[in-house]
This record gives sequence, C-alpha cells and structure tokens, in this order.
Amino acid sequence: MKTVLLTTLLIVLCNSVIAESYIARVVSIADGDTVTVLDADNRQHKIRLVGIDAPEKNQPFGNVSRMHLGKLVHQRTVTVETNKLDKYKRELGKLILDGKDINLEQVRAGYAWHYKKYMRDQSAIDRENYAQAEDEARENRLGLWRDENPEPPWDFRHQNRATSTATSTQVS
Repeated sequence: MKTVLLTTLLIVLCNSVIAESYIARVVSIADGDTVTVLDADNRQHKIRLVGIDAPEKNQPFGNVSRMHLGKLVHQRTVTVETNKLDKYKRELGKLILDGKDINLEQVRAGYAWHYKKYMRDQSAIDRENYAQAEDEARENRLGLWRDENPEPPWDFRHQNRATSTATSTQVS
C-alpha cells in the first residue's frame, strides 16, 4: 500500500510542470494561441499557449480563433503559468482567468486543436481534459469542426514551408 501511495505521489510530482506563475495584463493577441502580456513591472512577455495549436492567420478559422481568444482575455488581468521557452524564445504557458483555463477554453470552443505532439509539456490532468474537450468540440461540430475535414495547423505550416522552399528554389 505504501508503495502505491509513494508511486502515485511521485507521478503527481513529476507531472507538475509549472515552474513559475505570475499576474499579467494581456495587451496583444497575435493569433489563436499566442498573446503578449505585461507583468507587474511592465515587462513584456510573449506567451505561446501550451497544449494547443490554433489555425494560422491565413488559414480557415485563423482570424475567428484569434478573435475568440481576444474576447476572452484582451486587456484582462490573467495568471500566467509557465514552465519553459519554445524554440522562438516565447514562454510556453497556460492563461488562467477567473479560475478558468483559457487554453482549454480555446479547444472547448472548437478554435484550437489539442497539440498532442507536445502534450508532454502538460500535466496528466490537462492532457486528459484537453483531449476530451477536442473530442466534444468535434462531436458537436463547434468552431473549426464545422468544416468536414479541417486542416491541422502543423500540416498547413509544413505544406507552406514546402511550397515556399520550392518557389524560392525555382526563382534562384
């Protein structure tokens, strides 16, 4: 019994990925999964919402996703829970407003995918909640799930990189 309790405690501690938490005001919405905030010292932080991937700006539902996120948090004071930087030096973080996980709200409303490729950056409970929210949004055809076969942003980015590489090679 002690072993089970100790193992459970160890799993919970290992899945706690929050390294820092701070209060900030959202001052800009770049897209459906990236915001800029100002902390209490007026320092600017670019936050990439962890656990989700929203359509790109020039992709169907990209602007709608951005607008939905803006309605939720623009000019609002949020808690930012962050644990690391991505390759573009943005903080990977979760936004909490009035006790609500805003990243999860984007998925729940159908304006973002649960980004399973990077789910290791989430706690076990967040992984479960985000996956369930995406399933429910799909079933209820919410947001981008109104389309028969919405293109995931990671595929869209990959396709655009391949196209731009081919175009630049032809120009040379």
